[in-house]
Amino acid sequence: MKLILTVGVPALFVLMSAVACLAAESDPDAAKPRLDIETLRSLRTQAAHRPRRMIFNNDGDDVIYTKKEPTREALLALRTSPLVGSQVDSIFYSNSLCFGDALHNSEVMTPFTNTEGIFANNGLPQLMERGIDPIEVMVEFCHANDIEIFWDMRMNDTHDAMIGGYGPPLRPKLKLDNPDYIVGAADKMPPHGTWTSVDYAVPEIRELCYRFFEEVCRKFDVDGVEMDFFRHACFFKTVAWGGAATQDELDMMTDLMRRIRAMTEREGMRRGRPILVAMRVPDSVEYSRGIGLDIETWLSEGLVDILVGTGYFQLNEWEYLVDLGHRHGVPVYPCLSDSRVQGQDRFRRASMESYRARAAMAWAAGGDGIYLFNYFNPRGPVWRELGDPEALRSKDKLYFVTVRDGVPSRYLAGGNELRNLPILTPTHPRLLPPGELVELEMRIADDMGWAEENGLTPTVTCHAQTLGAAGAELSVNDELLGAPTVAGRWLDYDVPPRLIKPGANRFALRVPPQDENKLDKAKWSVEYEAGDMPGEPWRKFGFGDGCVAEIVDGKLLIADRSTEGGSYAFYYYPCSVAPDETVVVELRLKQLTGWSSIMMENGLNAAEVQFFPDHLAVRGGGPSYSMNTADDFHTYRFEFGNKNLLVYVDGELCIDETGKFTRPGYDGRSGVMFGAANSGSVGEALWESVKVRNQAVTLLDLALSIRYGDE
Repeated sequence: MKLILTVGVPALFVLMSAVACLAAESDPDAAKPRLDIETLRSLRTQAAHRPRRMIFNNDGDDVIYTKKEPTREALLALRTSPLVGSQVDSIFYSNSLCFGDALHNSEVMTPFTNTEGIFANNGLPQLMERGIDPIEVMVEFCHANDIEIFWDMRMNDTHDAMIGGYGPPLRPKLKLDNPDYIVGAADKMPPHGTWTSVDYAVPEIRELCYRFFEEVCRKFDVDGVEMDFFRHACFFKTVAWGGAATQDELDMMTDLMRRIRAMTEREGMRRGRPILVAMRVPDSVEYSRGIGLDIETWLSEGLVDILVGTGYFQLNEWEYLVDLGHRHGVPVYPCLSDSRVQGQDRFRRASMESYRARAAMAWAAGGDGIYLFNYFNPRGPVWRELGDPEALRSKDKLYFVTVRDGVPSRYLAGGNELRNLPILTPTHPRLLPPGELVELEMRIADDMGWAEENGLTPTVTCHAQTLGAAGAELSVNDELLGAPTVAGRWLDYDVPPRLIKPGANRFALRVPPQDENKLDKAKWSVEYEAGDMPGEPWRKFGFGDGCVAEIVDGKLLIADRSTEGGSYAFYYYPCSVAPDETVVVELRLKQLTGWSSIMMENGLNAAEVQFFPDHLAVRGGGPSYSMNTADDFHTYRFEFGNKNLLVYVDGELCIDETGKFTRPGYDGRSGVMFGAANSGSVGEALWESVKVRNQAVTLLDLALSIRYGDE
């Protein structure tokens, strides 16, 4: 019998069902394979390459957070049924929760039935009582509406180590009963990854993972399964404690992938149609190998049908990922995660214009569709725009140098060195040394030649957010622009559309040299006086559960009253400090309990001085100074630069680290922070004032808006 496959999505489903029916009629014994392996693989290839304009990743917490009736219709109404008629062709439904628990009726993992605290609205217990399984609900709905449905497993979700109601209430019994299965402990946190990550070097973990996938594929009529290796990207204790995955560990994970592929083929033959395998991974072969994922081998062996890339950070241009997948005949879906960039104000990466720009770049790189992560509003316009690259061409857009600024070394020692993209966000600013040219690259998808041919006259504006510069010269692709319009800390430059080209564009800024004789070296760059809460340019940093900041009797109270992971409360001034300049900080403070601190960073070194009720201490084993910081407000002055740190109390020098301060900074960060304690400690203090003086000019952000005027 010769089968002719059509391209249309509904037709492919019909064809697969027809094949299954014919096979069942010819072989009524359901225990025997209904498809031979060659036919199954042929159908799988066809299914893998079907059109997917957009993939909606639903992380499954619609079951546990939102109060609703325990019905199919109520569950679907939250994130699913409004997608009908949108550009979403596939839903990846993730309800595995932290490793060991499940958000469906599983016999392999433990169904999550906690209804305490933030989980008071957990509807899973009632749904299970009524015999309703969330995965089955999604499968039935999607197949009835010609939408592809994948079950997605977060391969090492670690929300059980976090705060904000997470943490212990989410911790699976598996981890509580088997502390040797995880990479660390609450009092022994590894430098990379999260301490509650399970260790895939443990055979029981790999077996449990395999059985979880097997159970879903046997029980539910899913079109595919996804392994989400970016939520979260820690898999081996070796890596969590500063090493790289060994060859044995790489082989362990590859063996797991082979077993899951073989299982999906076996179950696919049994049911009469294929089960696809997708993976979401870091967009770097080298980085992935470092954390234990031999993705190039997986692709070359045909273990994966769909490649999804990036998450908290992006390491390469989209072309890298597209080439990797297409070289092995695998479709590629760039993942547009929510940006999570802190400190944004006037121009935001979560705007519709920014999403359009990001999607346009992914399409221009050859992506096969758009995958969205952590965007759950089913009525949002993104689901009705981003899947059509042709329509996007004439839509208003907003481009940034950097969209996601997550730290690659969070999961892999030395991971930052594998990032091949520029980094510029309000929390990762750039220094603008006076008189020097600072170049940045911004990639753009819009084609100004196409716009002109189609009678469009877009308005193009470059927006630079700075600290310490009322004006700066800007050139685009080597042509100097006119003077900017000043809008607060933003400088807006008109850009002739002809200067913009598809692909990489060069932006160069230059701050005119300063006349040293005219510099007011006594002037503070930023001053905060208590009475009101800190405002621009100060940004909140941390502030988890148990952390507060409020005005008390005209003073600023900052308190960290929690010892949970992620609990700390600071205000951050994201200025650029040149390594060879001296930044001066002067503050008045009264320490109450625990400890508070001031931190100064210059991209290379970081100095943190802690205030305890009975002494000061340079954090990290540095010198200390005994005094009563709790009796009254005292004036503290800090001078930090190069290898020097001087600390004055009420005008008297009390700590002198001249020429010997060499403590490394964090991820090239620069700026000044003040606040209370850290995750494992508590502290409260009253702050009366904080003043900072630095001479460097700071570039916080750079954006390019393209407006076609049709909206």
